[in-house]
Amino acid sequence: MFSTDPSLAPPIGTASPVPDEIGTFALADLSGSPGWRRPVIVDRELLILTTRGHGDAELDFNLLPCRPGTLLRVRAGQVLRCAGRQFDATVVAWEPEALRGFGVELDTPVTWRQLAGEDEDAVISEVSQLAVDCQRHPDSPTARALLRHQLAVLLLRLALANADRSTPRPEDETFHRFRREVEHGYPHTRRVEDYAASLRCSVRTLTRACLAVTGRSAKQVIDERVALQAGRLLAATDQPIAQIGRHLGFSEPTNFGRFFTREIGVSPGAFRAARDQPTARVVRPRPPTEPTGANGGRIGTGGTTNGGHATQPGSPIAPTGGTGRA
Repeated sequence: MFSTDPSLAPPIGTASPVPDEIGTFALADLSGSPGWRRPVIVDRELLILTTRGHGDAELDFNLLPCRPGTLLRVRAGQVLRCAGRQFDATVVAWEPEALRGFGVELDTPVTWRQLAGEDEDAVISEVSQLAVDCQRHPDSPTARALLRHQLAVLLLRLALANADRSTPRPEDETFHRFRREVEHGYPHTRRVEDYAASLRCSVRTLTRACLAVTGRSAKQVIDERVALQAGRLLAATDQPIAQIGRHLGFSEPTNFGRFFTREIGVSPGAFRAARDQPTARVVRPRPPTEPTGANGGRIGTGGTTNGGHATQPGSPIAPTGGTGRA
């Protein structure tokens, strides 16, 4: 279910036997160590629905409050820790290939949502049925089709609930194209000029778009993505710091150390040393600015993030756990 980073370390656990696997299981099954001592890097797409209890999930170093009805959207590549086992949740996991042809947009900014009312009832019902069908039906073309359709309905329902009905600006499209390019290119270049050339626009256009959407320059967006990945690898792997620096495009460890300290406020060694400490004592950089997510968020300060949705009472109804694949 998890890997540290495909280019740096072998995966934790067993690889999926089929490329489009869909599964459901309990939150406790996600922990990479007893007591969830360290964060783990998620290697699949996840929805986590809190069913009982209260606590905090630490997602990319940001604390997200969880109680019955809280839904978390976790992207492949993010780091996750839910230490203390103060709450229970059902997890839905899938490979992106499972949704090919369904028109589901996976790159959405919302990572946290407190469900309420009809939305909560519908999501709980769909997650519960998905979990039941994962357990009941043996692997077959019909079962795969059923689970794919159920997952697509669930994600489309959430997309409708989270839809931004404001009129899009030209800067929004430019920024999202830029962010996609950064996701592919950040290990190789941090030069805004390279991304501008790839997108066939000017540096000024990229900077203007980034400032309009995030309040930060294009160079800051690139550097924050590199720093986020560095923090993920430092916290969730045992790879040497120099090797992590090389993986992120730094030829000299001292250059990587200076970069990380400038962006985060502590050295790579100090950041790694804090990873086994309780969440409240871990040194974190600044909080994310929307839009956030696996490909664009900053390492946070541990403050509460609510994704812009009001907190409402949730339901204690718990979906059925289990495992399965489609």
